[in-house]
Amino acid sequence: MSVRQSLLAILDQGPCYGYQLRAEFDRRTGSTWPLNVGQIYNTLDRLERDGLVAKGDVDDQGHVYWEITAAGSSAVREWLASPVERAQRNQGIPGTRDELAIKLALAATLPGVDLTEVIQTQRVASLAALQELTRAKYAGASPDGPEELAWSLVVDSMIFAAEAEIRWLDHTEQRLARHPQRALELELSTERPKRGRPAKAGAAS
Repeated sequence: MSVRQSLLAILDQGPCYGYQLRAEFDRRTGSTWPLNVGQIYNTLDRLERDGLVAKGDVDDQGHVYWEITAAGSSAVREWLASPVERAQRNQGIPGTRDELAIKLALAATLPGVDLTEVIQTQRVASLAALQELTRAKYAGASPDGPEELAWSLVVDSMIFAAEAEIRWLDHTEQRLARHPQRALELELSTERPKRGRPAKAGAAS
């Protein structure tokens, strides 16, 4: 799961400080991928290094608000328009932390995002992956020996997972169609988390 792109997508709605970003991420993804504050700040530091965010105003409690840059906004648009590659997902991570599920949950709450387009882009990529796996299976040798059998079992598992993903995308599209897009969107919360790293001389919050 790309925490980097998720935080950028939230910042694209407006400036936030560290604990606020964590709270926004939780409320938009059902707290299925808990983030620790250290991870938030480390990610913000890297985003700043890459020119995607910049430090902004400091409030009277010492919280530094982070702002997205033009390059950061461009990265968000690119992320939302790109499919999630299966090879980058679920590397020993429970299903509730599936990157695609989290991406769609987050995208559903963002104003101005065409969810139908996001789902369709993913469906095209998933169907292409399924076709490639199917070709690989039938191009292989008959599973007579132990090595061939082991290989075919792995490919079968990947095929079933790809088929399930496509069914889930269809199901998700049908569910979302029953809700007006505007009804799903979340504005940045006006309730600010009470905790936050206080500002130090030249340090982030």
